[in-house]
Amino acid sequence: MKIQIPDDFDPEKIIRSGQCFRASAQPDGSFHFITGKNMLSLSPLGTDTWEADCTPYAWKRVWAPYFDLSVSYKSLRRSIPAKDHFLRAAAEYGKGIRILRQDPFEMLITFIISQRKSIPAIRSSVEKLCLAAGKEITKNGRTFYTFPSPSALGKLSVNKLKNCSLGYRAAYIHATARMIAREKISFTKMETLSDKELTEKLLLFPGAGIKVVNCISLFAYHRTAAAPVDVWIGRVIQKHYGGVSPFPSYGHAAGIFQQYMFFYAQAKKLK
Repeated sequence: MKIQIPDDFDPEKIIRSGQCFRASAQPDGSFHFITGKNMLSLSPLGTDTWEADCTPYAWKRVWAPYFDLSVSYKSLRRSIPAKDHFLRAAAEYGKGIRILRQDPFEMLITFIISQRKSIPAIRSSVEKLCLAAGKEITKNGRTFYTFPSPSALGKLSVNKLKNCSLGYRAAYIHATARMIAREKISFTKMETLSDKELTEKLLLFPGAGIKVVNCISLFAYHRTAAAPVDVWIGRVIQKHYGGVSPFPSYGHAAGIFQQYMFFYAQAKKLK
């Protein structure tokens, strides 16, 4: 089906923005995204026009929410104060990035994995996990594996998890998956929690520190006031904001603006 996306939307930048690790750019110019049991291929047809290999129902119920298409990122960019020179430059450079609405359990495990790992290394480990414990699905002749459920992941031994290039993180992931399966923890019910309550709940999982929790809050629960601070963002704060975090002043746009900064800082190799 053909779709129109008149707002900021650049799949290639989204894939490189450090928030999703199973999406990919294909040699033919198309882009593949995976969420749950769903896979999407997007091919550019012209300005703001795309070919999507899904039904109108799937686009409306799965993919439009996934890409956060109900929010005008163009308007958010235009709201940035003229005096915030770094953010304005970062937003212009990162124009097209959107905050995806991803699966909470997948984000929890993925960002536990992400600690002290490069983006390519994270991608590799996540794919190995999916091959080890995910379900095989074929769509339009293409085969992919779902992200493992907590019970499937918890059945893998620590050694098998280490074979997925997880290192010391294997023990955290093993304990977290088994805890969720044993206690029948509902990530859906967490959607009703306040930001503070959600943070407190997520911090209970083994291996989930505040940076990981902020990533889950932002990329799974769409708490856009959450702004994860890693090495790159720490450098931005020190170099461009005098060591004082600007994020509290951005309100509910903080997490979106953080993504622009992260993408820009990495690209420019900020030191």
